[in-house]
Amino acid sequence: MRVLHTSDWHLGRSFHKESLLSAQGVFVDHLIDTVRGQSVDAVVVSGDVYDRALPPVDAVRLCHEALQRLSAEGVATVVISGNHDSALRLGFLAGLVDRAGVHLRTDPARVGEPVTVKGVAFYAIPYLEPDLVKEPYGLAERSHAAALGHAMSLVRADLAARPGPSVVLAHAFVTGGVASDSERDISVGGVAHVPAEVFAGTDYVALGHLHGRQCVSETVRYSGSPLAYSFSEAGQVKGTWLIDLGEPGSGPGSASGSGPVRAEFVPAPVPRPVSVREGTLDELLTGARHTPYEEHWLHVVITDPVRPRAAMERLRQRFPHTLSLAFESDGARQAPARAPRTAGRAELDIARDFVREVRGEPADDAETRLLDEALRQFRLQEVTG
Repeated sequence: MRVLHTSDWHLGRSFHKESLLSAQGVFVDHLIDTVRGQSVDAVVVSGDVYDRALPPVDAVRLCHEALQRLSAEGVATVVISGNHDSALRLGFLAGLVDRAGVHLRTDPARVGEPVTVKGVAFYAIPYLEPDLVKEPYGLAERSHAAALGHAMSLVRADLAARPGPSVVLAHAFVTGGVASDSERDISVGGVAHVPAEVFAGTDYVALGHLHGRQCVSETVRYSGSPLAYSFSEAGQVKGTWLIDLGEPGSGPGSASGSGPVRAEFVPAPVPRPVSVREGTLDELLTGARHTPYEEHWLHVVITDPVRPRAAMERLRQRFPHTLSLAFESDGARQAPARAPRTAGRAELDIARDFVREVRGEPADDAETRLLDEALRQFRLQEVTG
């Protein structure tokens, strides 16, 4: 069984106000070429198909085209919703499109019902917003670990009566993964991580949410996004994982008794690279070392001791795709570097700091509860659309 693992398409997303739709269309072409050229049996899309709950018309059109072309290739496609998707909108008509080999799985109640392709059970776990599943799942606590732990208990209950290889799709922040600047925070009470051990007993776990390709373990992987969606992703190689699941008995495998899992990364095309350049304005405008970057999308850091006039206009004469600019003199760099005040922090803590900043005193308990509820309602609105 050959599986192509992709995720985080974010159709409809822009990059510093530059549309990415044509570049996303190039990726769809590449995806179809890979399916055809590599004799792929199943494609798994691990969430964040769209960039927002109510996607623009052109993004919906591109998604429809991608799924239609995959169906025409005769390949099974399993898709889950991510934290950027509206589960209701993405899962609309799921029962009907199943007949075309496109399996849209956005309902948390169905995580224990696999899609079976050539004897392989695909368990599709959509993004589980803890506030939405706490009551129907009967969870004792409001956390991503509890939600995914219960979902995997349903998966294992089904697996117990179903020998053979298994693949799990999930959209989550799994411990060991490394985040980029372009992912939306999904923390609940400051906790977003889920231990990789929650997926024990399955043959391959196709993760979505983090935008850089990475291996949490040999069988638990993020494919990453097909394009760079922030300058923190400059230098990352984007693409998909091509996974070969061994036949049962062909070698040492997982607890389910399948053979070994082999993984190969397939790089995606790069319509326009994303880079970061740094130097004085004069050196940036004349230095030969910057020549290879003239057609890249750029974030430029200018290190002149005095801020130059019309820096962006002058830079764009050589680098027409400069999108963002920062000024950081060499003298200022001698001071200890400080991380952004919001980096890696819970949304509620950031909101409380904002209140303290503008009012001169911290939020009281009642205000803290109100802020927490407002953030909770925002997360729910994003997921439900």
